[in-house]
Amino acid sequence: MEDKLLIIRRNDFLAQMTNEDYKTLNIQHNFIVEEKNGYIYFDAHYHNKLYFVKEGFVRIGNVDEDGNQFIRDILQPGDIFGQITLEKSNLQGEFAQAHKCDTILCAFTIEDFEKLLYRRPDLAIIFAKKAGQKVRHIENRLLNLLQKDVRTRLLYFFVSLLPGNTDVDSPITLPNYLTHEDIARLTGTSRQTVTTLINKFTDEGLLAVDRQNITINNIRLLQKEAKVG
Repeated sequence: MEDKLLIIRRNDFLAQMTNEDYKTLNIQHNFIVEEKNGYIYFDAHYHNKLYFVKEGFVRIGNVDEDGNQFIRDILQPGDIFGQITLEKSNLQGEFAQAHKCDTILCAFTIEDFEKLLYRRPDLAIIFAKKAGQKVRHIENRLLNLLQKDVRTRLLYFFVSLLPGNTDVDSPITLPNYLTHEDIARLTGTSRQTVTTLINKFTDEGLLAVDRQNITINNIRLLQKEAKVG
């Protein structure tokens, strides 16, 4: 249990919780380890849980009537998913899948989580901000898909990967958990186009992508080319 708590406390939100809070939420039974490519849920009906990612990555997507999968997002440690509005809405057609490696999560029912927020209004404020950031992220990605050409969409996508406290005057190297196919699905283009454009970005000195890392050499130029701000 102590090892689990050490992992849980690495999440920026869950780190704010006390040992008493963990007992209230019965953390031991809500600690989930999902193997690589395993489904956390698939085509959920009236799902009433909220998930926090602590280690690994999670693919969120939907399945259409013909069984085709569409990837909406790929989440990192610190992200939340599931019923982030704390409503028992229908997630029909949505799936969540462990991506690239085994994934460690915490999952709480809406009822238990609301009890925690009632006891800890400071956590309610932090959660509201986190949920708001999630909604803005989704809105920005939708606008990016609707309003920008393929090159600009892809550049904006790499800008969106930058942490919030990034020094824009220094190069940065980020761990790469994405395939070219993943990026293509998330930017509404083809894998071949992604590969071609990434090669061009490398030639232009904007960024470099390999299996392990994404290196952005000139953040200000990348933001300018992506029409950010």
